[in-house]
Amino acid sequence: MSMSLTEVMDRIGLPDEAAMAAARQRLDRLTKPPGSLGRLEELAVWLAGVTGRVRQRLDKRTVVLMAADHGVVAEGVSAYPPTVTAQMVANFLRGGAAINALARQARARVLVVDVGVAADLPPQEGLLVRKVAMGTRNLAQGPAMTREEALQAIEVGIEVAGEEIARGAQVLATGDMGIGNTTPSAAIIAALTGRPVAEVTGRGTGLDDEGLRRKVAVIESALSLNCPDPSDPLDVLAKVGGYEIAGLVGVCLRGAAERVPVVLDGLIAGAAALVAVRLCPRVRPFLLASHCSAEPGHRYALEAMGLRPLLDMGMRLGEGTGACLALHLLDAALAIVDEMATFEEAGVDDRS
Repeated sequence: MSMSLTEVMDRIGLPDEAAMAAARQRLDRLTKPPGSLGRLEELAVWLAGVTGRVRQRLDKRTVVLMAADHGVVAEGVSAYPPTVTAQMVANFLRGGAAINALARQARARVLVVDVGVAADLPPQEGLLVRKVAMGTRNLAQGPAMTREEALQAIEVGIEVAGEEIARGAQVLATGDMGIGNTTPSAAIIAALTGRPVAEVTGRGTGLDDEGLRRKVAVIESALSLNCPDPSDPLDVLAKVGGYEIAGLVGVCLRGAAERVPVVLDGLIAGAAALVAVRLCPRVRPFLLASHCSAEPGHRYALEAMGLRPLLDMGMRLGEGTGACLALHLLDAALAIVDEMATFEEAGVDDRS
């Protein structure tokens, strides 16, 4: 079922407090000191709040990998040429990328969505072609997208997430591919948090010192030129964002609306989630920060949303790789709830 942005935001409710209380009660009766499994217990309670179920399995999980190109690459902000976006999409579809290896290990399906790749990609197994345009315009010379294009890309994400949930997906993990996309992500985070550009901008694909200085200058110039309004997240997204970022905004919103856990990846997902939360604050409790990227802007995006990452592995690849690692922790949290014995069942004395 397709939904507009307004419709999906109106549908987002609150976490299930009764299910969370029941999860806490069961965890406290298991054969361990209360709270001794730390964040695994927090994860179990969070999952109960999102789904409304205490004991469950999340066997069907999808990495929704949004792919798009960026006109700002013309400014020399990436160590790789823009042709790599389409080439990496082909690699994903052959199963040869890091996300494929980690998704196989995490028992997750990888779905690649062409929302703005600057090449004609034929539809094939594992690829959805929902292209809004052949990449964004150069945000250093004007708005990256029109407001209508940004909205269209969000609604691609809303629709694709809804289709995956209808197919049975019980968890959505975010993935991305787009050469140059750390530049719009840093621009979004700077615009929405008020942080200096130099603080939120990293080396992306491996820029040297001169390249990093150029990237910072490009983002500063783009923000000055386009004047994105931080009180209007859609304006920020349109002026300095990207199509894959917009698509992931839609994934976050639809997951929350359908009470399906959304596991965020790194910087690009963090920028998308920040836009989603600013559009509809009720989305936040349905989002899980898998890890903290080595890209500096990600930490500030998570702080702005009040999200605490599960892992800090020094990763900065994207693709959904960090999100796949977190799926193992979700499995562990659910195993504790479902497979551990209570004090009564085990015949073990509880605390006095």
